[in-house]
Amino acid sequence: MRARDKAAVSALRSTLAALDNAEAVPVDEAEPRGSALEQSPVGVGVTERARRELSEHRVVDVVRAEAAERLEAAAQLTAPAHADRAARLRAEADVLLRFLDEAGTA
Repeated sequence: MRARDKAAVSALRSTLAALDNAEAVPVDEAEPRGSALEQSPVGVGVTERARRELSEHRVVDVVRAEAAERLEAAAQLTAPAHADRAARLRAEADVLLRFLDEAGTA
């Protein structure tokens, strides 16, 4: 952020959001709640569920998928009017792939 690298900031923010979403507990795993108000749990934190912990392999898969998604979107932007957007998507994918290369997981 301090380097003002907009592509890196955008790629990292959206990838962190994707990782956050991957850690979320699916709705079908949530505990069923009672149908009546009287059966509802009461108190601070009663609706909180522990988030899933992602393995390193799963994190790499999410980052790789985010990079692939950007490259695919850039490939579809063939009109000259979209050249800037396509270049930005390729730059974001480059940032993510560099992180995988540096981690030795590419």
